[in-house]
Amino acid sequence: MGLRMTPYYQDESATIYNESCAETLKRMGDNSVDLVVTSPPYNMNLRIRYKDGVGKYENGAWGDNTKRFLSNNTDISTKYKEFDDYLPLEEYYLFHTKILTELLRVSEIVFYNMAVVTGSKRSLFRMIGDFNEQLKEIIIWDKGHGQPAMGEKVLNRRTELVLVFDRDHAISRQFKNNGRFERGTLDDIWVIQRQISKAQSNTAVFPEELVRTILTNFTGSGDTVYDPFLGTGTTAVVAKQMGRKSIGSEVSESLVKSTQQRLAQGVLFT
Repeated sequence: MGLRMTPYYQDESATIYNESCAETLKRMGDNSVDLVVTSPPYNMNLRIRYKDGVGKYENGAWGDNTKRFLSNNTDISTKYKEFDDYLPLEEYYLFHTKILTELLRVSEIVFYNMAVVTGSKRSLFRMIGDFNEQLKEIIIWDKGHGQPAMGEKVLNRRTELVLVFDRDHAISRQFKNNGRFERGTLDDIWVIQRQISKAQSNTAVFPEELVRTILTNFTGSGDTVYDPFLGTGTTAVVAKQMGRKSIGSEVSESLVKSTQQRLAQGVLFT
């Protein structure tokens, strides 16, 4: 796979790097993994500063309206102890564009889960346009009920979007090389309850059932999956339980340690 740097953790099924996925991807060869599945940070704490009560968009950029600042409201404070989940819109967009381009180099198929929130939605919509020739499907993750909105006159957010990118055959709806499901058995709306982690540094985790649904229907035994935003390690643990190999990148050392413990104990949620 062309990975040279010593991983933080490695066993027969999982290789975990304590670093930005941008660094890991530099060492990964073309077509080196069978599938990518991930749920990146949502940029939850971005707050747009308005002038005279109206957001001002000029010359194709948000300018001063996207200066960083954290809210004093603890209900919407950052969930991560070791890095900030608040980037200016342009930085967030450029970072994810770079990462997605690299992911489509190392894997033919990418499942990229994103929520439509203030800090991500303009980047998300731009990425859908930029990668329209690689965007194969959009799967709706229905959590079963909407979390109460944080402000007045705001819709409760009940769903997230799983963007499915196919580097080589996106024009076709058929998963010719990757599909493992029978005709008529898999819908494009997945009702899966959200799950909460006890880890203080990451309270919301990628649900085990969501990862399992993707790996069951789009990978086979022995395949290698990559999660560039590994978080608490659900992708790695599920992959190990299902007889897949995994590679993961995570900048938080505490989350990597949590993943190491979960892999050793076979624990899905800690």
